[in-house]
Amino acid sequence: MIFYSQWRVCQTTDRLTSVATDSIIGICYEEHRSTFQVTKEFMHQQRKSDHIRINLEEDVNSEGVSAGFVHYRLTHCALPDLNLEDVDTASTLMGNRLAAPLLISSMTGGTPEARAINQRLAEAAQAAGLGMGVGSQRAAIEDPSLADTYRVRHVAPDVFLLANLGAIQLNYSYGIDECRRAVEMIEADALILHLNPLQEALQPEGDTRFAGLLPKIEAVCRALEVPVVVKEVGWGMSETVARQLAESGVAAIDVAGAGGSSWSQVEMHRAKDERQRQVAAAFSEWGIPTAESLIMARQGAPNLPVIASGGIRDGIQIAKAIALGASACGMAGPLLGAATKSTAAVIELITVLVTQLRVAMFAAGIIDIQALQRTPITHTAS
Repeated sequence: MIFYSQWRVCQTTDRLTSVATDSIIGICYEEHRSTFQVTKEFMHQQRKSDHIRINLEEDVNSEGVSAGFVHYRLTHCALPDLNLEDVDTASTLMGNRLAAPLLISSMTGGTPEARAINQRLAEAAQAAGLGMGVGSQRAAIEDPSLADTYRVRHVAPDVFLLANLGAIQLNYSYGIDECRRAVEMIEADALILHLNPLQEALQPEGDTRFAGLLPKIEAVCRALEVPVVVKEVGWGMSETVARQLAESGVAAIDVAGAGGSSWSQVEMHRAKDERQRQVAAAFSEWGIPTAESLIMARQGAPNLPVIASGGIRDGIQIAKAIALGASACGMAGPLLGAATKSTAAVIELITVLVTQLRVAMFAAGIIDIQALQRTPITHTAS
């Protein structure tokens, strides 16, 4: 068995181009090739399990930073010239019809527990007419036996379904073939490439060589047969990054701003020693609040659909996000908790969210999502 310290020395050697310059690492890899692969796959699965457990059991909310929607207000209409039952929450995202402008954000996969969670989320998305993303499929790319933990098309034949890989893997030997495999694995309608530099930096096993990544994202956008969505994982997109992504050919941007679950807090709880814990804990307030990031992304990529996620917790925030320019909103944390219980619990939560959205639109005198997107919204004092 390779101990963790040995694995850390060897971990870069699955990129064979790197071992030519380091005979010691090369020897380490050759001597332990089969065990190395087993150990790497085990650690991927363990990380997935840790993420589920920590998100469910620990307080991983951002500290000292909110999603920012509290600073915006829709104007109440005391005499709406419409009936509540006529309010229409239906919308489209990248040509796909949704019953409401809501996506079940990418969460998990790669473990038996994740299989059940993904199936319940997908069943709820099918019943509610929403879109859904799966968690990072890297584990199943490297161990195909895990693919079934992501596959949900059999219970969600009509859902707008998004595959998912870490964009950083394009700097670690992944290319268009792996992207196609992720899409084909789950019969996806689009591919998410997620950006998570801070999370990778806080993981002892993280991949942190981000230099030169943008041209590789552009190459995938040009070659892949389905649209590419680029999303953050909880710290937001700046105007500059949104502009760079738009110029690279992405089909949509998910800002995934600060104010919801914080992956630095998750990594703090995963830390194996006090030094790692202290480094991760310092970033609990890091990131661009979701509302601010949404505005930035709209400025940087005015012609692209922008998804607002990160700290979305009710239908009123969804309404505010749409009024601020979002094409749809994403939610993860609360739905994860519901999915550990049952499909019915997920459907019930979605029903509450959509009802809140519909009532907010009615109370503001707004008949449909198109009108909501044109509705002025007031910025209040901090």
